[in-house]
Amino acid sequence: MPRRTKSQIKSHTTSRTKNRPTRRPTSQTKNRTSKTSRTASRPDRARVAAAPVVPAGFDPDAAATGAGLFGLDVTPEDAAIVVIPVPFDATTSYRPGTANGPDHVLEASMQVDLEDLQFGAIWRYGLAMLPVPKAIAALSRSARAAAEPVIRAGGAEPGNRRHAAAVAKVNAASERVRDHVSREASRILDRGAIAAVLGGDHASPYGLIAELASRHPGMGILQIDAHADLRDSFEGFAWSHASIFHNVMTRLPGVGRLVQVGIRDVGAREIEFAERSRGRVRVFHDQRLRERQFGGATWGALCREIVEALPREVYVSFDIDGLSPELCPHTGTPVPGGLSFAETCHLLEMLATSGRRVVGFDLCEVAPGPRGVDWDGSVGARVLYKLMGCTLRSQVGRRGARRR
Repeated sequence: MPRRTKSQIKSHTTSRTKNRPTRRPTSQTKNRTSKTSRTASRPDRARVAAAPVVPAGFDPDAAATGAGLFGLDVTPEDAAIVVIPVPFDATTSYRPGTANGPDHVLEASMQVDLEDLQFGAIWRYGLAMLPVPKAIAALSRSARAAAEPVIRAGGAEPGNRRHAAAVAKVNAASERVRDHVSREASRILDRGAIAAVLGGDHASPYGLIAELASRHPGMGILQIDAHADLRDSFEGFAWSHASIFHNVMTRLPGVGRLVQVGIRDVGAREIEFAERSRGRVRVFHDQRLRERQFGGATWGALCREIVEALPREVYVSFDIDGLSPELCPHTGTPVPGGLSFAETCHLLEMLATSGRRVVGFDLCEVAPGPRGVDWDGSVGARVLYKLMGCTLRSQVGRRGARRR
């Protein structure tokens, strides 16, 4: 049975700021106040330092009625994981729409059942998302309008003053987004919580990655993606979605290694960049993984090899187009091939139980379909919940003691 009907979701979306109910209390505790139900699911100031406590009167199996992520009413100040929404997609080179990803995933998250077979009751630690920033959404629209003539031309033309002005405007907007994410991430991390980004295009998480790399020198990145994103200033845009990991690997010495999984659209210079990295970039191309499976290798064995390539501290960067396109048909640049949902879940569980510590993550490039088509958001919300479970399991383990 769905946790919320279409009419309930519409009502929730339109009246979110007027009231903030929580999931329904159990029949034994109906006389308790909504404040008790709301605050009981919050972790203490030590965040996930201790085992979670089941809130009195809270029924995770009831229909979602809360206003927050996954129908929970945990404040960002009290959550163990805080998501930074980034509604920005100025440089998406095929089709825009991922700027609407945060709202789309938030709405779809109300339908996610909270007991996860791999990671358990993830919700108990407190999960929250900051408000979707209207200023960044407006900046995205303005920057996108400037970028489109350049994108249609196949990139900025040398000597074209209009293109040069457009590129300068888009780069400046992208830098504002980068700085915004960095500031929000710093606040979250300083409170002892785990920071995550929900894009927006794949350039969105750079500020978070930079902040974490400064705090966890030598950390690795597990990138699940259809594209390598190793292009240098793609189409002239310094902060292009296709350039994020070129920027990360050339600007952030605190990143020890980049491990890419599912790559199947790649340029010659990107291959050369990885080959010249002296092992700092390790690529598991989708075709090569399938060839090994055709030869008898199990997915479990391949996942062990992927995980073993990572250092002890890991950031996970998840572009939704790393999945098979039937799971994300409206993303900006879908590509045939890719991981199944089950393969993704198995890889994340192996990472979480490997003894490595996931220090943060992002989910990017989720885009809504035509009106009434919620599939992309539904998949995105479930991937987001899995990423949260993976992160918490890596830090908490099964017994509830957070690894430092």
